[in-house]
Amino acid sequence: MDRLLQTLLSQFIRRGNLQLTTASGATFNFGDGSGPQVAVRFTDRRAQLAVLLDPELKLGECYMNGTFVVERGTIADVLALALHQNRDGKPPRWARPQWLLRYWKRRLQHFNPRGRAQRNVAHHYDLDGRLYSLFLDADQQYSCAYFEHPGQSLDDAQLAKKRHLAAKLVLKGGERVLDIGSGWGGLALYLAEFCGARATGITLSQEQLSRSRARAAERGLSEAVEFRLQDYRDIDEKFDRIVSVGMFEHVGVNYYNVFFDKCARLLADDGVMVLHSIGRPEGPNVTNPWIAKYIFPGGYIPALSEVVPAIERSGLLITDIEILRLHYAETLRHWRERFLAHREEAERLYDERFVRMWEFYLAAAEMSFREQAMMVMQIQIAKRQDAVPLTRDYIAREEARLRALENNRRLAWRLAGE
Repeated sequence: MDRLLQTLLSQFIRRGNLQLTTASGATFNFGDGSGPQVAVRFTDRRAQLAVLLDPELKLGECYMNGTFVVERGTIADVLALALHQNRDGKPPRWARPQWLLRYWKRRLQHFNPRGRAQRNVAHHYDLDGRLYSLFLDADQQYSCAYFEHPGQSLDDAQLAKKRHLAAKLVLKGGERVLDIGSGWGGLALYLAEFCGARATGITLSQEQLSRSRARAAERGLSEAVEFRLQDYRDIDEKFDRIVSVGMFEHVGVNYYNVFFDKCARLLADDGVMVLHSIGRPEGPNVTNPWIAKYIFPGGYIPALSEVVPAIERSGLLITDIEILRLHYAETLRHWRERFLAHREEAERLYDERFVRMWEFYLAAAEMSFREQAMMVMQIQIAKRQDAVPLTRDYIAREEARLRALENNRRLAWRLAGE
């Protein structure tokens, strides 16, 4: 088995500097020797065989279980080296039969009726709320931040993301806004506080719902912002604006037409919608099996080529598309570093295996963006061509106005505190 592992990895690892020690004690080196050495070891022959047979699923499991150990470097370094080898997002040749089988089964896996959709959301978002406070920003934005300049803090970049989305919604004040997948409520609260919107946020997470409502009450915004435990398919009202951030990845490929048809019915004739979603660059693909099993059951990252046809079929018009490239890689780096800095606290909440699982998830996600061109797409949508200004200058102007409001609010809080 050692020789088979050596043969396969020598074909796959052509760049970098990887040292592997097998469960029997044999040591092999792979790559061209460039960069710092990363050293790993299998502690169990069964784990070694499992990774040979199904690397996409079993590598993460073996790391969680402690049968795949990183002895020099970190698991992020291991995943960066592995994903750097082949940037087309497709598995090595020996794993492609499994990839084809998973591709054929993906519509079944992404079958997300209401009950299953809520269970999938609960699996990830109804964890102990203290876990997320260990690594998210103060506003608990669990989606890609918007880094306006190098070195910007995570909190400032997440505030910039909300400001950027608000600008694209072209709000004048008083509009009724629907936030589909409202998380812990930060964006809806921002739109109410700084843009004068009347916001409705919907989520399928009980934890997020209770925290969002509490935050609205704390900030005196309960009259302006309503949070509901509700599936997007069950809404029948009209809204002037619709925004959805980090939720579309949970819709499932079978439901893209359903999602945009519903948005078309909910959006006012002169309305504007902004969809913020992770996207893949290589075209239709499958969800990594480890991610699907342990992190986001029922989830799928769409290619732009899968999203645009569904928008077209709904009768909606695309008025702008912006691709955020390395913004999520930087966001995930911040999350990973913060999480590891609070590793002991996370272990007290759960256990060591859970912490290794979460570390693997954050590292794998970061390196997918850094090494394989995963990105975030912000798609602005309307029913009429004149719903937004003719040029994109309005975005920067509105961001400047909102930034001034934020600064004035901070000054007022500081003076009040004195």
